[in-house]
Amino acid sequence: MKYLIYVLIVIASGLIIYNTTHLDFGHLLDGDSKTALISIFASACVILLLSILLVSKAIQKKKNNL
Repeated sequence: MKYLIYVLIVIASGLIIYNTTHLDFGHLLDGDSKTALISIFASACVILLLSILLVSKAIQKKKNNL
């Protein structure tokens, strides 16, 4: 499970990098740039949620070892 989470984080990071190349900084809310911006925010949310999951798993493991 731990490795799957790391793989998903890497994929989300790759999507952020890929979508950053599609941004038109002159017109952020038009066409493909709007879709890329939404995808960047979605990928950032995925990374945040998976990081929270990793921390909660670590806390649960420490709690069960006591």
